[in-house]
Amino acid sequence: MDRTSTPEPVPSQPGPAAPALRTVAVVGLGTMGTGIAEVLAQAGREVIGIDVSEAAAAHALRALEAATARAVRRERITEEERRAALARFRTSHELEAAADADLVIEVVPENYALKHEVFTALDAIVRPAAILATGTNALSVTRLAADSARPERVLGLHFFNPAPAMRLVEVVSSVLTAPAAVTAVTELARELGKEPVAVGDRPGFVADGLLFGYLNQAAAMYESRYATREDIDAAMRLGCGLPMGPLALLDLIGIDTARTVLEAMYTASRDRLHAPAPILGQLAEAGLTGRKSGRGFYAYEAPDSAVVVPDERAPEAGANGGAAREVRAVGVAGSGTMASGIAEVFAKAGYAVVLAARSAEKAEAAKIRIAASLARSVEKGRLTAAERETALAAITPAGSLDAFAEVDLAVEAVAEDLAVKQQLFAALDKVCKPGAVLATTTSSLPVVACARATSRPQDVIGMHFFNPAPAMKLVEVVRTVLTGDDAHATVRAVCARVRKHPVDCGDRAGFIVNALLFPYLNNAIKMVQEHYATLDDIDAAMKLGGGYPMGPFELLDVVGLDVSLAIEKVLHREFRDPGLAPAPLLEHLVAAGCLGRKTGRGFREYARR
Repeated sequence: MDRTSTPEPVPSQPGPAAPALRTVAVVGLGTMGTGIAEVLAQAGREVIGIDVSEAAAAHALRALEAATARAVRRERITEEERRAALARFRTSHELEAAADADLVIEVVPENYALKHEVFTALDAIVRPAAILATGTNALSVTRLAADSARPERVLGLHFFNPAPAMRLVEVVSSVLTAPAAVTAVTELARELGKEPVAVGDRPGFVADGLLFGYLNQAAAMYESRYATREDIDAAMRLGCGLPMGPLALLDLIGIDTARTVLEAMYTASRDRLHAPAPILGQLAEAGLTGRKSGRGFYAYEAPDSAVVVPDERAPEAGANGGAAREVRAVGVAGSGTMASGIAEVFAKAGYAVVLAARSAEKAEAAKIRIAASLARSVEKGRLTAAERETALAAITPAGSLDAFAEVDLAVEAVAEDLAVKQQLFAALDKVCKPGAVLATTTSSLPVVACARATSRPQDVIGMHFFNPAPAMKLVEVVRTVLTGDDAHATVRAVCARVRKHPVDCGDRAGFIVNALLFPYLNNAIKMVQEHYATLDDIDAAMKLGGGYPMGPFELLDVVGLDVSLAIEKVLHREFRDPGLAPAPLLEHLVAAGCLGRKTGRGFREYARR
């Protein structure tokens, strides 16, 4: 599919044919402007960098020198090409330097008055055929165009940070934009090695429209002391495969910038998910705007440094002084994919494992699946044949929970049904010895409800593994208000032994990962439902602009639309936020039996195996 196939807005009047965009002026040489200038110069364009600050202009030149030097060292360009790129870049402190530009890209701070001032001045300077592009991701492109003397030549050209690395460019049309101008910048983006996606004019466009709601929720989660900044970031990196955690990303984007974008989105949508978390305003007002200031959610070695250094913040959520209990034998209740994967994890770490299912036959079948998984690990060189045999010998299948009588840790991985889990925990309470820790792998149900089904709620905790358990490094460790410190310490020690990364969180719907992930997925569905963008363009935007390993619709079809809907309903019921109500399109697909890859059809159709 051609990602620029979204119908172009019809201009009020035709404009002149778009010129070849050989000379480009970049107004504003902050991080984004400098990155865009670097991309253009290395791609053979004549680049005029304009900034009122001599320091910013000098910094941009140094950044280009450093970037081209790295490219030579990595043999991406020759020394001759490097010198040519540097020769194509010049700086100025005057907008008049843009007089001969074919395209001007404005990347000044997100303030409408400032952008309007720049565009008004440019109207009197540039040639009639020149295109004026704004790099805004929050303000109205249509308003900027309407207030310009040449509205048909004004559009949005939204690069992503860091511009040299991120492939997505959103091309934003207004109802006033001439098709020739859109075509010209779209072709330029392709020639720069980018993937242009055509979008309409609304705050956040596609990628930031989805991204900033998620970042805002993460900031609110941290502000409420639900989890530490390190655990929130680790959870999203390890649980979702994201390149950066949300709080580290906010520091990179700039906390003041994020707040401005969210304010614009909230003004347009009135969706509480976009109402800026108070901590964003507090940090911005204090000048703690992230990497550019040297401190935001994290402290950095120096302004503009990526090196995080320790700071003097008070201890955060999750700390405790309990002593871990000894764990030698582990019981895993269940026979499905998750139960088998968890049993494999414990067995490979040297624990004696009892794998109990509803029947001896189901338990044996689960062990056969584990044997096949271990064999694949041997084939890929991850295990030796001897290690495979040792791990397999450590697993004892059983057809009854009575086999858990001597385990030190019991982990349930049965169906995501509260009544089923409560019944199982009541049985574990009777069977397991005093002092055994009882853990649930639930991803959405209240852990305390499982604890109350026992006579020892202090021993009950959540231990949420991610699928596939042998491969995914994350475990969410979920404490209830009744969980004992020693039970919590025991589970964290076990996670270390099985080489998983534990993150602490409280007992509320979604924990960390699902509470941040599923509202983002739900908002992506709403974008398609409202005909703002196609699912192909949204998936491309999040992979190329956000660095996500999968687009939201690819992920929904993998997870299962029925599973996704169930989690959305739990989140909506717990937080009572109208913005969390499941998108009707998701409900309709589930009602129609279109559940994703497992049924051959979800948001997309799949070849049946």
